[in-house]
Amino acid sequence: MFKKVLIANRGEIAVRILRSCRDMGISPVAVYSEADRASLHVRLADEAYLIGPPASGDSYLSIAKIIEAARRCHADAIHPGYGFLSENPRFARACADAGIPLVGPSAESMRLMGSKTGARTVLQKSGVPIVPGTYRALKSSGEARMEAEEIGYPVMLKAAGGGGGKGMRLVHDAAHMAGDFEAAASEAQNAFGDPSIYIEKYISRPRHVEIQVLADSHGNAIYLGERECSLQRRHQKVVEECPSPALDEDLRQRMGEAALRVVRAAGYENAGTVEFLLDEDREFYFLEMNTRLQVEHPVTEMVTGYDLVEQQFRIASGERLGIRQESVRLRGCALECRIYAEDPERNFYPSPGPIRELVEPQGPGVRVDSGVYRGWDVPIHYDPLLAKLVTYGADRMQAIARMRRAIAEYRILGIRTNLSFFAALLEDPEFVAGRLSTDFIGEFFERRRAAGPSHAPLHAASVAAALAYAEAAVNGGIRTEARPGSAWKMAGRGGNARLRPGWR
Repeated sequence: MFKKVLIANRGEIAVRILRSCRDMGISPVAVYSEADRASLHVRLADEAYLIGPPASGDSYLSIAKIIEAARRCHADAIHPGYGFLSENPRFARACADAGIPLVGPSAESMRLMGSKTGARTVLQKSGVPIVPGTYRALKSSGEARMEAEEIGYPVMLKAAGGGGGKGMRLVHDAAHMAGDFEAAASEAQNAFGDPSIYIEKYISRPRHVEIQVLADSHGNAIYLGERECSLQRRHQKVVEECPSPALDEDLRQRMGEAALRVVRAAGYENAGTVEFLLDEDREFYFLEMNTRLQVEHPVTEMVTGYDLVEQQFRIASGERLGIRQESVRLRGCALECRIYAEDPERNFYPSPGPIRELVEPQGPGVRVDSGVYRGWDVPIHYDPLLAKLVTYGADRMQAIARMRRAIAEYRILGIRTNLSFFAALLEDPEFVAGRLSTDFIGEFFERRRAAGPSHAPLHAASVAAALAYAEAAVNGGIRTEARPGSAWKMAGRGGNARLRPGWR
């Protein structure tokens, strides 16, 4: 097993990896930009190395600087986390050339599955269902228009070299193809350095369901259930859960076995995620494979009991998988909300600045993967993700109840956050019923607009949630039915519940 690991990332995921290092007796080493000099992951690491100015391209995306830092600290391996260089085959190759193991798949597997068109081509003969579309990059908007006419509108234009919602456009008719194609290609070039675009048939109101996989270098591979990732805004996931309310054991097994066929076709090793679209007829189609640890991995850990980062380290060090497929059990339910420094009242505009007060929720079934602390200044240079709030319950309703309680307890002052958005979302009847799709967030806001001007704004939702929790705490338990409470208690002045409007 490794003795020292360099973590080539920042924020909450760097802290998360660092903690597994501690549990395993591995010395964690941090890297940081000038903007992150005082960051939590730097404070918690055994060693930390400055790698450049705030701009990602000059720091966290600099392959040469990461390799040099690993050499300076004599690291046994590098863990890339997610984002930045985690799915960059050039980085994987540079690590191999430097003789430093990368905690992740090979450069060849990254390159194969990182190209969406390449992955589709490889899987054509594997028996894995694939969304109808092209298997190569399109040369022009005219070619895209011809392909769309054959497939049938509406269609999705997608970047061949990346994901995360960048370089994606939904096209409803030929009149909009040229403009959308150019916009998608430009965005793909800016995000991934590759303007290549391919086309897929648009599936109406699908669920986004992904399968977590682990594979070692000895030919062993397993799947650890699924995650429901349908709640997305601008093609970015905001709420995830495990298991999916849409799957039964038969469908779970079929999707899991399909995911393992993808793993074998790619010659894949380490942790990865195979993503599928599930249509309204319960037919599923391969979407893409993420060759890294996912942001939402904690919900799988909570339900299966396995530390995925630990498994990554063990696989990368050459160990055989110690988990058999028949021993994998999904127990209970877990939800994750991504807490961002952004203002939901201003179209989720980023909200950098100093955190003047921070109280993170605790209690039964609550986990907070955080990369921040009181007094820290949230920089404007990076993704505004502050933390991941995860709750676990014996079933989905208990997990939701605990998430509501955790949201009400969460307090962040000095910046705006999206906590109020989650407070409102968790009360939505369609969400509670599990009637989800990738269109859900847009429909959620439409329902709020339809409710008229009397409908509470998002910032009021967090205050209402806090006051409701205060009343429940005073009355001795969480309410399951609406009942009147005193004005004193509702104001948060009863017992020990001293909640103030304006909590974020």
